[in-house]
Amino acid sequence: MKKWKALVTRRPPDKGMAMLADECDLVLWAEDLPIPRQTLLEMAEGVDGIACLLTDPMDKEVMDAAGPGLKCISTMAVGYDNIDVAEATRRGVAVGHTPGVLTEATADLTWALILAVARGIVPGDAMTRAGKFRGWSPTLLVGGDFKDKTIGVIGMGRIGRAVARRAIGFGMKVIYHNRRRLAPEEESAIPAAYSGLEDLIKNSDYLTLHCPLNHESRHMIGEEQLALMKPAAYLINAARGPVVDEAALVRALREKRIAGAGFDVYELEPELTPGLVDLDNVVLLPHLGSASIETRDTMSQMAAQNLLAGMRGEVPPWCVNPGFKSRS
Repeated sequence: MKKWKALVTRRPPDKGMAMLADECDLVLWAEDLPIPRQTLLEMAEGVDGIACLLTDPMDKEVMDAAGPGLKCISTMAVGYDNIDVAEATRRGVAVGHTPGVLTEATADLTWALILAVARGIVPGDAMTRAGKFRGWSPTLLVGGDFKDKTIGVIGMGRIGRAVARRAIGFGMKVIYHNRRRLAPEEESAIPAAYSGLEDLIKNSDYLTLHCPLNHESRHMIGEEQLALMKPAAYLINAARGPVVDEAALVRALREKRIAGAGFDVYELEPELTPGLVDLDNVVLLPHLGSASIETRDTMSQMAAQNLLAGMRGEVPPWCVNPGFKSRS
């Protein structure tokens, strides 16, 4: 049986890798670092499918390099802003992603950031390890409370709702902003109240971002929005880095105009905006939102299913292209 030729831009977990290796001749970038652009173009030549990550731009040039035999691009991520879906659709190339599976893991990670930045977990750990803990003090690393506080959720999709449900367990009031307001029964199930964006920013003690990246959301949180936040408020970003103007954030944190921030994604990822790493009121994680064993295993299998289906000429199970039709 003929095997498909597939480029894999980063080695996935074993379960997904085994699915691809069983049906494909793999062209694998073996380094655990983003594939260099020129190497990507060279390795893409003549492939039937590409399994990629968010760090890999999939544009016209890459599709040209692959040639007319390219049938599918599958990303091991929910977001697909790295892929030129319109160009892929024009060429009849299926695009797949991995929605839903990482909802709970990312919501858990969001709350890890909230707890860490508000309760001084990172500096407390560093202090203790360095032998600087000299005993209990009434003023040592005093942070924020949660009960009766307001959490504002921007982006009330699957992850935003999961974060909001966890907030209810902390006795918090949940307000949210979304491009589409939830139905009344969806709001009451959480429960959560809809708010305009400006009012949400003004009224939130914790502001957490879970919106997709697009032309509307890029720098959604900038100098003007940061100025609206309470001085005791915290900003959490587990969505996409460019949603926040990080230069403006650095200034706000440095000047203590907000209490702190917790970030899992970055505007210039993997690089950090100058000044961010020097601040003691921010917690910085290396994009760990989906980093649980079960979640990553499932993501790898979904991405493999998408790629294999697309190369067969079928519509991938989790297809991004609007109205995409089977080739078979």
